[in-house]
Amino acid sequence: QMQLVESGGGLVQAGASLRLSCAASGRTFSVYAMAWFRQAPGKEREFVAAISWSGGTTYYADSVKGRFTISRDNAKNTAYLQMNSLKPEDTAVYHCAAREGAAARSRMAYNYWGQGTQVTVSS
Repeated sequence: QMQLVESGGGLVQAGASLRLSCAASGRTFSVYAMAWFRQAPGKEREFVAAISWSGGTTYYADSVKGRFTISRDNAKNTAYLQMNSLKPEDTAVYHCAAREGAAARSRMAYNYWGQGTQVTVSS
């Protein structure tokens, strides 16, 4: 079993930046692809970004491309999501997820999930 714990969320104004962290334990982190998803009130959980086990491959949702950057530090068992130029529509609970194998965009591909961290962007 892998445990994932997110941190770094908060309340910010539009245009600000935040960096989310996802600390993993319980499994060999370096063999897992990692991803971030988000869920706004009344909406389905949607893909934000994903990164391969090596960090060599990344994917982004069109809505965040150019503003968000996913990264990982396998020595620290941690994945990150750097969010710049935040917009009110980025407001959501952000969840990290892990899966063995290739990075993927579908939430159904991920086996392990964190509880989430709230990001609120005011206009």
